Amino acid sequence: MSMAGAVTADTFGSIVGPQNVVADAERLAAYRFGGRVPRAAVRPGSDQEIAEIVRLAATERLMLAPTAARTKLAMNIPVRQYDLAVDMTRLDRVVAYDPEDLTLSVEAGLGLSKLAGVLNDHRQFLPLTVPFENRATVGGTIASGTDSPLRQLYGTARDYVLGMEFVTGEGQLAKSGGRVVKNVSGYDLHKLMIGSFGSLGVITRINFRTFPVTGSVRMVIASFGSVRDAVEMRHRIAQSPLRPLTLEILSPGAAQLLSRGAIPALADRQWAVLVTFAGSEKVLERYERDLRALAGGSEAALLDERDASAALAFVREFVPMALDSSLETAIVKMSVLPGQIARTVDDLVKLAEKEELRWAALARGVGLIYFALLPAGGDLEACSRTLRVIDGLFEVSQQCGGNFAVPWLPEEWMQRMEPRKSGRSDVEQMRSIKRAFDPKGIFAADPLAVWT
Repeated sequence: MSMAGAVTADTFGSIVGPQNVVADAERLAAYRFGGRVPRAAVRPGSDQEIAEIVRLAATERLMLAPTAARTKLAMNIPVRQYDLAVDMTRLDRVVAYDPEDLTLSVEAGLGLSKLAGVLNDHRQFLPLTVPFENRATVGGTIASGTDSPLRQLYGTARDYVLGMEFVTGEGQLAKSGGRVVKNVSGYDLHKLMIGSFGSLGVITRINFRTFPVTGSVRMVIASFGSVRDAVEMRHRIAQSPLRPLTLEILSPGAAQLLSRGAIPALADRQWAVLVTFAGSEKVLERYERDLRALAGGSEAALLDERDASAALAFVREFVPMALDSSLETAIVKMSVLPGQIARTVDDLVKLAEKEELRWAALARGVGLIYFALLPAGGDLEACSRTLRVIDGLFEVSQQCGGNFAVPWLPEEWMQRMEPRKSGRSDVEQMRSIKRAFDPKGIFAADPLAVWT
């Protein structure tokens, strides 16, 4: 392994143990990030070891990125240099859990599926129903800001992360927030870490507020001939007393992509509104009755708990299933006001169909839209058509004042994508925060580079 200065695999081995250093090129390929493969990977077993690794990297001018299950490494995040992968999978403990107080503290490398099992024993859960759930870790999910269908009722991680411990770019152990719901001391610095992709620090421990399971789960799926009709049902639900767990709108292509016959209630040629709800039998009966009425005469099917859970799992995995359906999948993520969902999706569809690209769309009731472009091939023409659509989508987002990102794009196409001028007014402030947390610039991920 060729590293800067006198740093070698043995140097890191003295910190984490020789068995926890990866220097083999074939194994290192699994840590590829931002089009780059690190020179080494280390697996620390404590926050103290991480702090020592970071201090050594800063001294030797090595750039590093924290990772674990590696489900997000293929995302379109700019990386200037990448020398060292910090593999967090050894930090996988439940540190503290008080079911009566609904509080939980876990290490960042803990798998979501393992955590769900612990919480389920006490009839509790976290609203982290996210893509790659069977493989993803808590830390990776929080650091990437991955979205969940359950944000319809429970909000985002910012609403139930109580505190966090992390290592700064200077190798200092830091903490923010606390382990109780009513903690009010200090600044909420931990919220800056959510969605930062490890560009501000290495998250080591996260404190959560947990939630009780609220009864049996059901789902109503209503079918419509157009996105505007589907969104109208969304608006009617928002104006009603109902507060569903999830509210998702699927295009015909998304329904076909996700279902493949597994969810008979999804029609290939129809837009679908999927509404998940929970409660006692009386509550379930009321939801079913009211949702059928709010469907406005459109066909509506009720799924029992087993089928509802299966359907929600399919929706949760929209991104990985879209990625698996084509080697050249590009996924655009947009956030707009709920009242602009129908118009925005209409514009997106026109752009894709003008370039004769297959597409699939998923819109959350809160105004978040995932638009997948699914080219039939990977040649230069397919790349050009895809990038033209992405340029058009960016213009649409600017016109409606929404937020825009391209989290997934084939690696070889990223270099061809034109830089864009952001309309955001807080970019310089974000860069100042980056300099404060990482003054020597040792964290490899640079999400701010998408704004020029």
